[in-house]
Amino acid sequence: MTTTTGADRLGAGRRVAVGERPAATVTTVHELTTADGATVRGVLHRIPGARTVVCLMHPRQDFTHHALVPGLLHAGLAVWTQHTRSVNNDLSLVHEQALLDVAAGQEFLRDNNVGTDFDTIVLLGHSGGGPLFAYYQEQAAKAPTTRLDTTPAGRPTGFADALMPPADALVFLAPHPGQGQLLLGCIDPSVADETDPLSVNPDLDLFRTANGFADPPTTSRYDQEFLTRYRAAQRERIARIDAIAREHLARAAKARATFKRSGDPAHRRAAIAPRILTVYRTDADPRTVDPSLDPNERPYGSVFGRRPDLINSGLVGFGRLSTPEAWLSTWSGLSSQADFARAAPGVTVPTLFLELTGDQATFPTVTRRMTEALGATDLTHLQVRGTHFGGPIADGETTGNALAVDRIRDWLGSRAELAPPAVA
Repeated sequence: MTTTTGADRLGAGRRVAVGERPAATVTTVHELTTADGATVRGVLHRIPGARTVVCLMHPRQDFTHHALVPGLLHAGLAVWTQHTRSVNNDLSLVHEQALLDVAAGQEFLRDNNVGTDFDTIVLLGHSGGGPLFAYYQEQAAKAPTTRLDTTPAGRPTGFADALMPPADALVFLAPHPGQGQLLLGCIDPSVADETDPLSVNPDLDLFRTANGFADPPTTSRYDQEFLTRYRAAQRERIARIDAIAREHLARAAKARATFKRSGDPAHRRAAIAPRILTVYRTDADPRTVDPSLDPNERPYGSVFGRRPDLINSGLVGFGRLSTPEAWLSTWSGLSSQADFARAAPGVTVPTLFLELTGDQATFPTVTRRMTEALGATDLTHLQVRGTHFGGPIADGETTGNALAVDRIRDWLGSRAELAPPAVA
């Protein structure tokens, strides 16, 4: 049996083998209401005797059939997989709302009256689930009145009034540094006109031979002068889009204020009319085509496929369409609070960080920055051979996911305070 992750289906072409679930698994679906009135759904996978539940969640993707689920069940763990309100459609993904979605699931799992009755709750953040759970745990551990009170767009978060139970432990598997930080590393700064997908500043074109690019399978080579200019220009482009987003928000706020004064329905319509940001060319990280930069065991290419030079100009990519609120909260590497390293000092419970040695999305220097920022005194950092989505690096090898499950089982089993999992 095999399955694919969302990014695999988008074109990475990497299928990850998945085992069968234990025959005794009982699966139930639950509909939950968040503190701000949204509806989200979660799936609880249980086996007899499981006292520890591992939670899998991603801000944008459906993790119901995540490749780790069967292995975790065989390790004697219950598994909770949950959607956010923005699953498979991140146009309006505001991370602060996603935290309220996480909170609804955590409240449900802590409620013995509904029959969950777990001794230990572990958040397992894979890929984008890593910064989501780091941000959640940081806010959940704070006194309610000291939590962040507004989104980057200035809307109330509702955190102070929400029940946000913290987890007992966290596991991070190939976490990336946050949607915004990820995009900051791969957005194409050569876009000269945000309204024209073909506009290009040749001096910043990653895929121009004169700048160091070579047609695959030959690897590219970029000098430090180009990379310094390139990275600075990426930040400048994010700042320009931030400014556009804030201009849209200011116009909407002005229209709301005018409507309150005048009652004119035209201003009410102006206040709620959607402004959608289209962000062209977002698969242009030099590290994906020059493996000598921040080297690890990754294959050539990005998480979207082996031809970033072509993918970058196509439909697929991070943060391509979003509302101004979603851009600032999720995709802006300058404005988003969903930044792993920013939130990590607030993660003080026992923590396991699993680095995949062939990761194409999170590179070794980024991993070091994230692990060094974590606030946990009980912190274990291990390397696991595999690619970002848990596939094998070479054909015929054990998958990264299977190796990760072994490390998770052993780590939990060595800590009495985390209620070692039952034997399936």
